[in-house]
Amino acid sequence: MKDEAPQTGLGTGFNIPDPMEIQSLKGHVSDAEWQARVELAATYRLCAMHGWTDLVFTHISARLPDEDGEERFLINPYGVMFDEMTASCLVKIDTEGTICQDTPYFINPAGFTIHSAIHMAREDAGCVIHVHTPYGVAVSVQKDGLRRYTQFSMIVNNDLAYHDYEGIALDLSERDRIVQDMGDKNLLMLRNHGTLTVGPNCAIAFLRMYFLENACKTQIFAQSVGSEDKLIEEPPAMADTVGGQAAAAFTPGSGDNLVWPGLMRKLKRTNPGHDH
Repeated sequence: MKDEAPQTGLGTGFNIPDPMEIQSLKGHVSDAEWQARVELAATYRLCAMHGWTDLVFTHISARLPDEDGEERFLINPYGVMFDEMTASCLVKIDTEGTICQDTPYFINPAGFTIHSAIHMAREDAGCVIHVHTPYGVAVSVQKDGLRRYTQFSMIVNNDLAYHDYEGIALDLSERDRIVQDMGDKNLLMLRNHGTLTVGPNCAIAFLRMYFLENACKTQIFAQSVGSEDKLIEEPPAMADTVGGQAAAAFTPGSGDNLVWPGLMRKLKRTNPGHDH
C-alpha cells in the first residue's frame, strides 16, 4: 500500500491578489480619497510593526468624503496581511459594508459591524482602530478593567469606556449598544475581546492606541508580582490631573504632527510600499 502524499497548498475558492501587483489607484480617485488611502495603509503597517495584529481577523477603517450625499469608508480586503497593506488594495464601502468600487478583493462584512456603529454615530470618527492584542485582551477580561497603575493608564483612563461581550460581532443590533456604551469617549475596552480607539485622523487614533496598548501591557507586567497589595494604584484625582496634562497630545496639529512624520520615515526605511 502506497503512502498517501501529504496535503499541501491551498484549497479552491479564494483568489487574493498580491497587493503590490495590482494597478495603483493614484490618479484614478480624488486627491482626498488617495490621501486617506495612503494614511490608512500606513496605519495598518504601523500596527503590524508594533505587533498589534491578529493575522487578517481585525480591522482599521477610515471615513472618506461623501459621494452624492452617501457616506463612504475604507477598510481592509479580507486575506491581506497588515504588513503588506497598500493604498490601492483598500476597499471602499458604504455604511452596510457594501463594496462601492471595482476591486479584485472581498471584505469581511461582519468586521465592519463595530466600525460602522461608531462612524455612523460620531462625526469626529475619522479613523477607528480595533485590535486583539494579548495584553489588551488580558486586561479586557479583568473585572476592574484598566487600573491606574501607570502614567500610560492615567493618560487614557478618563477617556475609556467599556462594552460587554456579545459574541463575534455579527448582529447589527449590537451597534446601538456599542454607541451607547462608548458615548463621547475615544477609547473602548470590548470586554473579553479587545480594544478600540477613535481619532479625527489616523495619526491620533494610532497615538491613542499606542498609549492604551502600553497601559494594558504595563498592567499585566505589574500584576506579575502576584499580589495586588504590592502595587500602587493612584486615586481618580490623579487620573484627572494626568489626563488633563496630556490632552493636548490628542488635539489635531499637536501629537499627530510630532509623531506621524517620524513614523512615515521609519516605514519608508523598514517597510516601504504602503503608498502603492
